Order: sequence, then structure tokens, then C-alpha cells
Amino acid sequence: MRKVAYDCDVLVIGGGIVGLSAAYAITRAAPGTRVTVLEKEAGPARHQTGRNSGVIHSGIYYRPGSLKARYAVRGAAEMVKFCAEYDIPHAVTGKLIVATERSELPRLHALVQRGRENGIPVRELVAGQIAEYEPEVRGLAAIHVGTTGVCDFVAVARQLAEASGAEIRYGAQVLRIDRRPELGVAARTADGAVVRGRVLVNCAGLYCDEVARMTGDDPGMRIIPFRGEYYELARPELVRGLVYPVPDPAFPFLGVHLTRGIDGGVHVGPNAVPALAREGYGWGVVRPRELARTLAWPGAWRIAGRHWRYGGGELWRSVSKAAFTEAVRRLLPAVTEADLVPAAAGVRAQAVLRDGTLVDDFLIQEGARAVHVLNAPSPAATASLPIGREVARRALTALARA
Repeated sequence: MRKVAYDCDVLVIGGGIVGLSAAYAITRAAPGTRVTVLEKEAGPARHQTGRNSGVIHSGIYYRPGSLKARYAVRGAAEMVKFCAEYDIPHAVTGKLIVATERSELPRLHALVQRGRENGIPVRELVAGQIAEYEPEVRGLAAIHVGTTGVCDFVAVARQLAEASGAEIRYGAQVLRIDRRPELGVAARTADGAVVRGRVLVNCAGLYCDEVARMTGDDPGMRIIPFRGEYYELARPELVRGLVYPVPDPAFPFLGVHLTRGIDGGVHVGPNAVPALAREGYGWGVVRPRELARTLAWPGAWRIAGRHWRYGGGELWRSVSKAAFTEAVRRLLPAVTEADLVPAAAGVRAQAVLRDGTLVDDFLIQEGARAVHVLNAPSPAATASLPIGREVARRALTALARA
């Protein structure tokens, strides 16, 4: 057999919180394993990890027994412990989920049941009790979820990178992957460097499906990017903690919510609109090749045909600040348009199947000498430590077989 000089044992593509958690878990589980992380940006956590509301999710929304439910519940407790151990800013604040219309009451009750099935403590509130937690919030009923919190996920990612002992290469955009089952994998980066490893771990987030195809594996899905637009509340004193609407179970989006972050500011949002590029953080960011690939995927059209009414409402709130304000006023009547100051947007890497199904759970697939994380949007930051361990288990198993 041809002899290969490997640069590492495990080559991780993607320096977001999931990729760095995988690197951390690999070196913890198998000390001495050489891990290299390739990240195309100049630093860690520049996309999904660093462009969300910073919430440590409880796991109340997710189907009992699913990876999201198990990993979010476990991950929330582990994330709080990790932040405390490394002195990373965090707080366990709890949150309210508020029903503002009678049609939402059955869904609110279903969330109570789901929370209990997932082992999450939930307190049910009648309208008059909401003010105990949020004096300015109005609703017909609510539930209080005590295990929800907030933290600085970018700081968590940096700490994972440091504690892993992995070699982290920033500014290393992968353009090509050559995988040979008998030899391993080689990734060529934009600067012409070639990095060789025995096993590949794909945690490329918004580009995970493309990396899978570079490897020679068919992921059977396509990432469809959805932009979430945020505002900052000019009067943060209106909100004490975290306030959410009752979500529509047909979608993986949680609706426009209010989040007091660790810096004391209050984020309002996000909505969910199609992005015109994988990293399309505004309507002005258009990448024709990426947009064409999205439009060529049959699932994208099936989503549009199935959910055009919901999507139309989200688009209207994107272009009309008045409409966005009205959505917020359902929860917080005191808010005005002047209270909403534009803030940085994020993009959700949502996996969509050919038939238009939105992949609801985390999705991890394996190929020859490869592990692909193919659907890890929110609550992946919350669940990153358990996800990292699962990816590490699969990668180390592949390494033992190599």
C-alpha cells in the first residue's frame, strides 16, 4: 500500500461551535489524536454561532426522543457548567412562552406536555400572573421555563478551540477534497495548501452539503438559507428576560421574540425570509451561482408552494418596519417603531429534502472515512457539546477502521 504522510488524524472543516466542539471531544476522548480544523474566516464562529440571539435553549420545543430534544436538554446543563468553569459570561434567566390568541392555547398546552415528557420543569400561568415575570407583556396565558438562559457562544467557541489543543487554521477556505478510501482525505485550500488526514469531519454549516458532495458523498438534501433579521430595543427596560410567542409546529422557526442578552441589550426577532446567498445577511447580498443552485433544488419550490402564505407574511415584515412592530406589539404593547433599531442579521442553514420536507432534527451521516453534520441550526449552539461527542464517537470509530 502506498505510504502517505498525514498532517493529522482527523481533519475538521468548519470553525463554528459544532466543529470546534467536535475537535474538543475528539482530543478529550482520545488524547494524542492529531486534529486540524480548517476555517475559511479569519476567526471562529463568524456565522450561525455568532449571529444568533445567544439563547441556551431548554429543549421544550422538540419531539421527545429526537436528537434535538435529548441533546438540547443535556446540552443546556452542560453549557451552563462549561461557561461557569471557564468564566464565560452567562445567566440562567428562564423564559416566558406567551399565548396572545385563543387559537394558540391548545398549542401552549401541548408545549407543557412536551416539556414534561422531555424532563423540563414548566410553570403554567394565567393572564394575571404574566406580570410577575414581565410587567409590560400581555397575553391570555403563558408558561415559564426555568432552565432557559443566555451566554456568549462566540466566547464558548474560542474556549473550545483553545482547550481542544487542535491545530486551528483560519483563512483556510476548502476548494477541493480528494478522498480515497484506502488512503484518506486531502483538502486543498484557496491559498494552495494541501492538508491530509485519515478521517474527515464536515461541520461546514451553510456549506455542509457542498462539502459532502466535494467528498463524493450524496447528502440527499440541500441547504436552503433563511435570513433572520433582528432589531435592538431602544428601551431595554421594557423587557426583563426572554419572551417568546407560541410557535407554529409546522415550521422550525420560533417566531419574533424578545431576548435580553448578557450585555443587557434586548434583541427583537428574528423573522425568517429566503436569503439570496448562503451568507446573505441583507437583501443586497446576492450570489447568482448559489441562488441558482437553490432554485434548481425541487424542494425549494415545494416549500414555496406549500407555505407561500406564511412566507408572504415573513417577507412583508422584512420590508415593512410597521408590520414587524405590529408582530412585536402582540407580546409587548408598549413598543413603537421608534423603539426598534436595526441590528445584525443571521442566516439559518436549513436542510431541505427533495420533496420539500424541512429536516426537523439534527442530521449526521457517514461516508467512507467521513462524518457529515448536515443539519445543525438552532438549538445546535446549545447542544454543541453533546453533538461534538457524537461526532467524535463516529470519527474515532472511522479512524480505528482506517
